[in-house]
Amino acid sequence: MSNVTFHEVADYFISLSNETGNLISNLKLQKLVYYTQAWHLGIYGEALFQADFEAWVHGPVIPELYREYRQLGWKPIIREDLGEDYIREFRAKLTSNELEVLDDVIDEYFGMTAFALEEQTHKEDPWLITRRGLPDDAPCDRVINNQHMIDYYSQFVTHGQEI
Repeated sequence: MSNVTFHEVADYFISLSNETGNLISNLKLQKLVYYTQAWHLGIYGEALFQADFEAWVHGPVIPELYREYRQLGWKPIIREDLGEDYIREFRAKLTSNELEVLDDVIDEYFGMTAFALEEQTHKEDPWLITRRGLPDDAPCDRVINNQHMIDYYSQFVTHGQEI
């Protein structure tokens, strides 16, 4: 596992949001961080950062990260302290493989709405397997197993990296 934390990945997406004007809510942030971890697991078989995602009603969530921005509800996360400098510093500490995953996640998912990302996670095995047997609207604190992410996302990886 690298020396990256889920907080740093989240701050990166918030910085990118601040710089591009493509605002993100807590819901969208959770999904972007999830897909970064999921694809890193699927491609390399190991976690990018240490965190447990729970299979909540609205998709995968890191509870600690959710609580940081909970007070915003559905409003966009805007932080004055995050921008170009953070983006540059964070990218400088990543390996080329980590950067490639991050860039692919940005290309594939950053432009999607929070709702579209939620719908996407609801169609994928890791969330579905973890919530098996629960009504759609039932609260859930079951942890999505990293092996489920490896099994699911690795099937879409060809030689080299493909999201």
